Amino acid sequence: MLVKSHMHSVSALAAGVASLPSDREAFAATQGAWRFLNNERVTLPSLIAPLREVGRQRMAALKATFAMLVHDWSKLSFDRDSKRDLVQLTHVDDIGYELTAAVLVSADNGSPLAPMEMHLKTAAGVLSTRSPRPKNSPHLEQVLPTMNASRDWRLPKPLLHVIDREADSVDHYRRWDAAGHFFLIRADDRRVRQAGISCLLSEVCRKLRKTKAFEHVGQAAHQGHEAQLWVAETDVVLYRPAKKNVGGQKFERAGRALRLRFIVVELRNEEGQVLAHWLLLSNAPADWAATEHLARCYYWRWRIESFFKLLKSHGHQLERWQQETGAAIARRLLVAAMACVVVWQLQADTSPKAQKLKTILVRLSGRQTKRANPHTAPALLAGLWILLSMLALLDHYDLDQIQILADHLPLRDTG
Repeated sequence: MLVKSHMHSVSALAAGVASLPSDREAFAATQGAWRFLNNERVTLPSLIAPLREVGRQRMAALKATFAMLVHDWSKLSFDRDSKRDLVQLTHVDDIGYELTAAVLVSADNGSPLAPMEMHLKTAAGVLSTRSPRPKNSPHLEQVLPTMNASRDWRLPKPLLHVIDREADSVDHYRRWDAAGHFFLIRADDRRVRQAGISCLLSEVCRKLRKTKAFEHVGQAAHQGHEAQLWVAETDVVLYRPAKKNVGGQKFERAGRALRLRFIVVELRNEEGQVLAHWLLLSNAPADWAATEHLARCYYWRWRIESFFKLLKSHGHQLERWQQETGAAIARRLLVAAMACVVVWQLQADTSPKAQKLKTILVRLSGRQTKRANPHTAPALLAGLWILLSMLALLDHYDLDQIQILADHLPLRDTG
């Protein structure tokens, strides 16, 4: 019932737990939700279990030999007086919660599969789907424990961990590789050794362009428009010591030389102008993924951004929830994530019945969608609530009764 109550896209002014038409009073449903969300016996590890099971099942059906686990962080902003355990995140005026998520994504086509781990940083500590819960630590220090924990999820295929430019750290590359994990990271310009020569990644990129190493491998969307995808690859070696800053003390940490795949990705228009440019580093085996495949894997990293948007401004209006503690917010987050997974499963279903259902849901939602992407997650979420409300109503009234009652509305065309 709680998952169904989150099967809708809401406005910022109506972000409470909704109630479908039924014999139960709306207030009783609200009270039931309050008891559930504030029940200490309802643990986050137990709530993540069905999401991980869906992830395992959907992962097993993939054609690719691996799946992506995308890591990211998002600040949750609330009014200072609305929650009891908001925490200072950076400066004194930066108050809220911090959500950490690891989302399983298909390496076939970039479809999101399921959230597999979530943490919520609060003034009372880190609330987590992992047991025992982790201590509060910087973003990159959270990654290796999640990578290690993923080995206990009983996944049918190995993982490629994908993170944005924040994870460009020599020390962490070495630690992740030494622990046997495979990663794909967007890098800044840094000094490496290529073909035995010390140079910057930007210099390697210019060399690849000069030798015409780039290949046009297909199309990709860029800001709503179609663009050409160009890629090039070579090997580089990270050989320099890692620069560290602990407690304001800066120092260097030496480490072993690490050979990585260096993939340069460019999105170009038809005139050849570069619209977007990514420098990627990976230790993924060559028999796992060709250059183009890794380029598209990073391109699909934005699915986790869409997940955050679906939880926040584009769907559940998370930052307007009225629960007063991080623990209640965390429980509701996982329930809302289950609703998101239902939508993702429907989005990925290409059967004729599913296609027809998706078209109906978008029409019910009243949303305007683009021809290139007619079945968006927010539109499906909004349409699902209307469909579920209709079905619940038909459990208590037959269609003729509803038609008679509707005749009282002053909306008929009188000619």
